[in-house]
Amino acid sequence: MKVITEAVQFKADSKLIDYIEEKLAKLDKLSDRIISAKVKLRLENSGQVKDKVVEVSLNVPGDHLFAKSISKTFETATDDAVKALGRQLKKFKARYAH
Repeated sequence: MKVITEAVQFKADSKLIDYIEEKLAKLDKLSDRIISAKVKLRLENSGQVKDKVVEVSLNVPGDHLFAKSISKTFETATDDAVKALGRQLKKFKARYAH
């Protein structure tokens, strides 16, 4: 799976990008049909503690799966988004299994 990571208005360090790619690689175990993943990282200026936003869009044949998570850290938001996509992938596979 090809992973495209985009950080909006800041520079993401390589450790964070590696972490995201490692987490997304786990989705490959659920489905070998994932073509690509687009990850968008942004900081929300709401003045609140939870201001790290991670949006992940998966490109699978015939569909796009999307998850968005907001948390105190990009790592936690990534974990939440990947869990949500894992659930979506399982539903997607069940729908197209037959």
